[in-house]
Amino acid sequence: MRTVHEVSDLSGISIRTLQYYDRIGLLHPAERTQAGYRLYSDDDLARLQQILLFRELEFPLKDIKRIINSPAFDRSKALEQQIELLELQRSRIARLIALARELKEKGTGMPTFEPFDTKKIDDYAAQAKASWGSTSEWKEYESKSAGRTDEEERSMGEELLSLFKPFGQMAAEGADPASEKARKQAKRIQDYITEHFYTCTDEVFLQLSRAYGAGGEFTRNIDAHAGSGAGAFAMHAIEAYIEG
Repeated sequence: MRTVHEVSDLSGISIRTLQYYDRIGLLHPAERTQAGYRLYSDDDLARLQQILLFRELEFPLKDIKRIINSPAFDRSKALEQQIELLELQRSRIARLIALARELKEKGTGMPTFEPFDTKKIDDYAAQAKASWGSTSEWKEYESKSAGRTDEEERSMGEELLSLFKPFGQMAAEGADPASEKARKQAKRIQDYITEHFYTCTDEVFLQLSRAYGAGGEFTRNIDAHAGSGAGAFAMHAIEAYIEG
């Protein structure tokens, strides 16, 4: 765990900015000390990297928040889009450098403004942003979350994570993920997502379950809140529930 001062030194982001990100629900610290000081986990730092990549690409904070707070957020897809946009920016900067060198060496000549053109970058950025709103789940999530406060959003996220705690207990006890108790808990999670976020069909739920147990950010977050092994147990329980 790192303090806000350590995260500021590590990332180059001011303490005031980190506090603002916390206040608007963009980056909440994993824990707080008894005195109320923020403590950031490795998962928080990974999330901060995502935020900063989006900021480098000039995404507004409100768009970044909607994207990474969505239960449908696909980190791999986001990275692919960010890489493509950064490659386009690198190509544009290279052309600008070449133009500046040519002007320095040759002085004035035939005016060219092609290197200043950002249309290709702007078009791809617009497509990337639009892709997050192209699914019915994303549109439904935006509709249901409209008007909710940051505190309400945070509370719902915590309530959802709390539904994984029985899986952590079952995993610790060596229970069968295909048991009736486990399958009923899986249904509670599916119903909660449908009620508060978007219609969680069996197909969508199965996709989510793989993220829960894949060992990445989803798994670490679930295990941190519900106990070691909760994410993997959830994946198997949901698979058993979907298969009937």
